[in-house]
Amino acid sequence: MRVAIIHYWLVSMRGGEKVIEALCDMYPDADIFTLVCDRDKLSEKIRRHRIFTSFLQRIPGAKKHYQSLLPLMPFALESFDLRDYDLIISSESGPAKGIIPPPHAVHVCYCHSPMRYLWDHYHFYRGNAGLAARIMMPLLAPVLRTWDANSSLRVDRFVANSHHVANRIGKYYRRSSVVVYPPVAVDEFAPSTELGDFYLCAGQIVPYKRIDLAVRAFTNMKRDLVVLGGGDDREIEALKREAGPTIRFVGQASFADLRSHLARCRALIFPGEEDFGIVPVEAMASGRPVIAYGRGGAMDTVVHGHTGILFKEQSVESLIDAVEIFEAMEHRFRPEAIQMHASQFSVLNFKSGMKKVIDQEIARRVSLVEPTTFGASMSSLFDEAGHVPLH
Repeated sequence: MRVAIIHYWLVSMRGGEKVIEALCDMYPDADIFTLVCDRDKLSEKIRRHRIFTSFLQRIPGAKKHYQSLLPLMPFALESFDLRDYDLIISSESGPAKGIIPPPHAVHVCYCHSPMRYLWDHYHFYRGNAGLAARIMMPLLAPVLRTWDANSSLRVDRFVANSHHVANRIGKYYRRSSVVVYPPVAVDEFAPSTELGDFYLCAGQIVPYKRIDLAVRAFTNMKRDLVVLGGGDDREIEALKREAGPTIRFVGQASFADLRSHLARCRALIFPGEEDFGIVPVEAMASGRPVIAYGRGGAMDTVVHGHTGILFKEQSVESLIDAVEIFEAMEHRFRPEAIQMHASQFSVLNFKSGMKKVIDQEIARRVSLVEPTTFGASMSSLFDEAGHVPLH
C-alpha cells in the first residue's frame, strides 16, 4: 500500500508537524506532499521521507510569506499527482485536503481546524490585517470558502483533533467526524519539587491568543506573570507598554527552559480560544493546574476544579475572578492526579486512534468493491459463455 501524507506547509516544528512525525512513525515509507518546505527547520524524522513541494516553492520569499499566497493554494494542491497512492492522509489547518484523490484511494483528513481566516475567525483576522489585506479579503474570501467547502467532499473520513473542531467541521462542511486527540509528548514533562511564586503564559505571541488579557489582569493584581515565547514584534511591544513591573517577558525559550517554567509555575494562564491547545496539556503533564478560557479545545483538556479553572468571558475581570477562585482552592490540586489526566493525550494514544480510524475506512472501502451476495447469486444464472441456459 503506497501512502501519501499531505501537510499544508512545512516551515517550522509546531503542533501540526508533531502530527506529521507521528504519521511518519506509522508509515515509514510514506511520501510527503506540502505547499512550501524549509528543510532546515524540520526534524530528522520528517527529513528522512521524500518531500514533494508545489510550484509555490519556486516563488521568491515563499518560505517566509507563504500565508500571503493563499489565493494560489487551491491550484497548487490540485497540481499534486497522487494517482499511484492507495492511502492519502491530509493534515488540515491551512488548505491540505483539497488535493484530487484517485478513485481507488482512501482519503482520511486529520483536521486541526477548518481554516480560521475564512470561517469563524474571519472578522478577527481582517480587523488585524494591513490595509491591502483588508481590501482584498472580502473579494477573495467567498471564492475560497466555496472551494474549501466543495473540497471537503473529496475526503472519505474526517478526524477532528477536539470536539470543538468536530462541531466546526459539522457546521462548515456538513460532515461528521471522529475525535482523536493530537500527540503530545507527555512523557517528556514531569512535576518539580521546587515551585515558584509566578504564573505563566507560554506559546507564540499573536493577537488571537489574548495574552493582553493576562498582562492587564496581572498588572492590576500586582501578581508575578512570566510571558514566555516569541511572535509578532509589534504585538510584543504593545504588550510591554501595557505591562506593569510584575510582568516579565523572557522571549523565545529552549525546550529545557519551557519544561522548567511549566513545572515550577503556580498555574498556566491560557486566555485564548484554541482548537485544541498543546501547552495546557504540557502544563498538566508537569503536574501544574491551568486557568483557561472555557471555550474551544480547553473544554476537552481542562477539568474544572480538578485540573484547573475555566472562566466564562474573555475579559480582564473574568480572568481576575478565576485567579482568585484558584488561589482560594489552590491547596486542593494534586500534581499526581493532574499528571495522570494529561497521560490520555499521549503520542501512543494518537497512533492507536488513527490506526483504528484508517483501518475501519479501508475495510469499508473494501466492502464496497467486493461482490455482493446478490451479485454472486446472479452470476450463477449464466453459463460460461455468459448466456442464460434455456433448459
